[in-house]
Formats: sequence, C-alpha cells, structure tokens
Amino acid sequence: MRKILLATAAIMALTGIANADVIAERKELMKSMGKSIGAIAPIMKGEKDFDAATVMAALEALKADADKFDPVALFPEGTDKGGETEALPTIWEQNDEFKADAAKFREDTAAAVAANPQNIDELRPVFQQVASNCGACHQTFREKQQ
Repeated sequence: MRKILLATAAIMALTGIANADVIAERKELMKSMGKSIGAIAPIMKGEKDFDAATVMAALEALKADADKFDPVALFPEGTDKGGETEALPTIWEQNDEFKADAAKFREDTAAAVAANPQNIDELRPVFQQVASNCGACHQTFREKQQ
C-alpha cells in the first residue's frame, strides 16, 4: 500500500512539473508573439515610419512562433488551473475550434510573410488579418485581463 501511495505521489508531482513546464513554454511563446506584434503596431498606427526590414523581421519571427504553436502539446488537458495561466476551459470544451483557429493563424502568418509588404498599404491587410486571429482567439479562449 505504501508503494502505491509513493508511486501515486511521484506521478502527481511529475505531472505538476510537466504542466508547469508547458505553461511556462506557452507563456514564453505568447510573449515572443507579442514582441513581434509590438514591433509592427507603431508602424500601423503611424507612430513610426514604415521600414520593410523591421516589418519582415517581425513577420518572420511571428511566423516561426506560429509554426511552434501546437495546441495539443502546449495546451494539454488540466493546464487551465492554478492561477498560473489565463487559459480558459473553453480551450478544451471547444477544442476543435481552438485547433482550427491555430491553423488559421499559421496560414495567415505564412501569407503575410509571402506577401513581403514593401509599404504600409501592402502591410495593412495582411497584418490586420494576422492581428484579427490574435484578437479572436484571446476573446474566446483567454481570461480577460484586468
């Protein structure tokens, strides 16, 4: 009986560690995506001049992050608890929609890179599509920030 209890405790501890690791991994990925969006947003708002090299570097970084965004690996069941995450249970309740949204985000970031925008007029539609993916996902699957 003691061995069973010890084994169960060990499994629970390892699961907790694994969940903490995956939460940290997805937080880091989200932070990186936010940095890329943050590099382009001032250009979109007219606060900074258009710079094709800056835009492409940010879009390529965003695409690389989108390619790493694996909803199955980064959001295993049970990683919405403990106050360490803003992930809502909706992710697992509407998992097919969550996966479809992730796939659309990957497609749209790839399309933005392929568009290779050389001015604000070329950037505007592709960036708005990418950003709308972020907003829609956060609206449905992320706890509102206060």
